[in-house]
Amino acid sequence: MRFNFFSRNTAPTVNHEGAPAFMLTPQVELYAAVATAALSDQFYEAADTRLQRLRDLVAKNEPLFVAQLAVYARESLHLRSVPLVLCVELARLHRGDSLVSRLVARVVQRPDEITELLAFYAQANARSGTKILNRLSKQLQKGLALSFNRFDGYQLAKYDRDGAVRLRDALFLVHPQAKDEAQQALFDQLVRGELPTPYTWETELSAVGQGTYATDEDRQTAVRQTWETLIGSGKLGYMALLRNLRNILEANVSDQTMERVCDILADRFAVARSKQLPFRFLAAYREVKALPSGHVAGVLAALETAIAHSAVNLRGFGPDTRVVVACDVSSSMQKAISARSKVLLYDVSLVLGMLLQSRCQNVITGMFGDTWKRISMARGPVLRNVEEFYQREGEVGYSTNGHLVIKDLRMRAEAVDKVMIFTDVQLWNSTGDGGTLAQEWAQYRRVVAPNARLYLFDLAGHGTVPLEVRPETGVALIAGWSDKVFDVLSALDNGGSALTEIEKIEL
Repeated sequence: MRFNFFSRNTAPTVNHEGAPAFMLTPQVELYAAVATAALSDQFYEAADTRLQRLRDLVAKNEPLFVAQLAVYARESLHLRSVPLVLCVELARLHRGDSLVSRLVARVVQRPDEITELLAFYAQANARSGTKILNRLSKQLQKGLALSFNRFDGYQLAKYDRDGAVRLRDALFLVHPQAKDEAQQALFDQLVRGELPTPYTWETELSAVGQGTYATDEDRQTAVRQTWETLIGSGKLGYMALLRNLRNILEANVSDQTMERVCDILADRFAVARSKQLPFRFLAAYREVKALPSGHVAGVLAALETAIAHSAVNLRGFGPDTRVVVACDVSSSMQKAISARSKVLLYDVSLVLGMLLQSRCQNVITGMFGDTWKRISMARGPVLRNVEEFYQREGEVGYSTNGHLVIKDLRMRAEAVDKVMIFTDVQLWNSTGDGGTLAQEWAQYRRVVAPNARLYLFDLAGHGTVPLEVRPETGVALIAGWSDKVFDVLSALDNGGSALTEIEKIEL
């Protein structure tokens, strides 16, 4: 099956800014919405609105594609919540085979995803009261039962948390068949609430916090020793380490421990296993860079190495391929990706842009708002380059004049091969001259660079684009916040689409 981005008679519409735009096909709109979903309020779209749009789009797509997309979102984009939404919606609409149960068993990869899926099922079906999960879809039930068999005692204990649905409730509901006597014993312990307390950084530090100490100095010593033990044990996960760098530095752990921390952060195998989204490294970088510790410089260097490792498989471009990397710094990009995050869409734009810049040998970088400005950056230090861009975003204003990127190339008669624009795609012209990205791109290809390609990296998934996305126009759409978005470039250059990798998934 091959998906086209647009039918040829697609009628123009307008975007959230009221500017001319084109609708995406249901497949591509769902892909873009899923790849950029944090299920929290955005500049143009509330969380409930995005969730309802996801549900509506699932109904417009083939069940197999929805299932393939859910697997892609979980396994390639490393998203957790939105694949569960797709599972629940597919269960509501699809009957007659085992597609849903196979999908659930594949995308549920942590015990707390069992309870999260059930909680969303209750919400999506407007259930309330004491029997919020009665009449559970049989295919969901079967898939969740299979998922239970994947987890050991440590995982069950670690993720057995308070909430609307507990793991114990889920166990009673889906009735998993234990694969052996040992697992049955674990299930029995879960029911009785007798699973051993897991060894995690949360439980260890909680125990320290509940202790009694003669002085504050004794308490600080206990915290420091606990962090040193956790790090030395090798049982502190990469994400936990990344998120707690500030706490570790402020605990004043030993030099030997900090050396171990930096070694773990910079280990390419640890980075690969951690499956961190690139902007997580930026968040950690910002948390520690202003701390007074003498170890900060080493940590920042380790984080630069880590994000470089995350891009090691990113296909770069040699000196013969002329590339433009343009980052949108408009007001709508100054929105946090989730309610609990300090990371903005703007940050995601810069991180992905600088990752790509680091892999190109002939590249122009810049940012656009009211104006477009070229900014030369050293190739290599991704996070440092992001921070330099971040400090300069006010230099171009906060409108969305993305067409100026192409106009600049046209006015210079400068032929390039690839233009990469990282944006929320809600572009409009604030200058009043009527120019659009579609007009500028068509003229640029006609007059200056007939074989140039334009790649729109959609970071928000609002469902429209400012120009037609077709092979014959040289325009492609890629969506998401992960470095995996760059894998799509190979598919595009080989005649495929952003959906090519999704289509390959077998269930």
